[in-house]
Amino acid sequence: MKKILVIAAHPDDEILGCGGVMAKHSKDGDKVYSAILAEGITSRDLQRNKEAHEDNFKILYKAAELANEIVGVTELKLLGFPDNRMDSVDLLDIVKQVEILIEKIKPDIIYTHHIGDVNIDHQMIHKAVITATRPIPGNHLVEEILFFETASSTEWMTPGTATPFTPNYYVNIEETLHLKLKALEAYEYEMRDWPHARSIKALDYLAKWRGANIGFEAAEAFILGRKIVK
Repeated sequence: MKKILVIAAHPDDEILGCGGVMAKHSKDGDKVYSAILAEGITSRDLQRNKEAHEDNFKILYKAAELANEIVGVTELKLLGFPDNRMDSVDLLDIVKQVEILIEKIKPDIIYTHHIGDVNIDHQMIHKAVITATRPIPGNHLVEEILFFETASSTEWMTPGTATPFTPNYYVNIEETLHLKLKALEAYEYEMRDWPHARSIKALDYLAKWRGANIGFEAAEAFILGRKIVK
């Protein structure tokens, strides 16, 4: 049994990025933990006002709990950093929260955002995870770090602006794609209609395209950040 920690920016990012793999780990008997760092709503306003969205938060977080339950998550944590404003937070403060998660869960594998996404929160979390997982003697050793793509963010970054998402690690999700899509349906208020990149149909196509990249019916693709063989 391995311990898996998924660190994502917003409710739905975790399923968009690796929902099929989360379900696969769970089916294989691994313990899957999910941490969503930003609150996911207040960027829709000119100024952040959490109190104005109390009812919306309840709906979104209930959807997050259901989606993560569908893919077999053992425990979901919602931290509440400012949505799409995480660059207004000192990186060290984000790193400290990630370190707390790692110390408590002691994961073998971490899945998190690719650095080249257009979304600033994804970039900040990527940097925080890399910093928090430094293989320092005496600290918990995370054996594997993988970066996922996030539909409607990763593919929208323009060429030459940031590191492109060029996957070198694929996981067959033929048996769990239906669970990923079901979990995305739980996020009905976050999903969009086809042909939006963040639609159920688009995510189904993406999984099948990534599967076709490696000769399977469906897959999720990642960039391997670090692999330590003990």
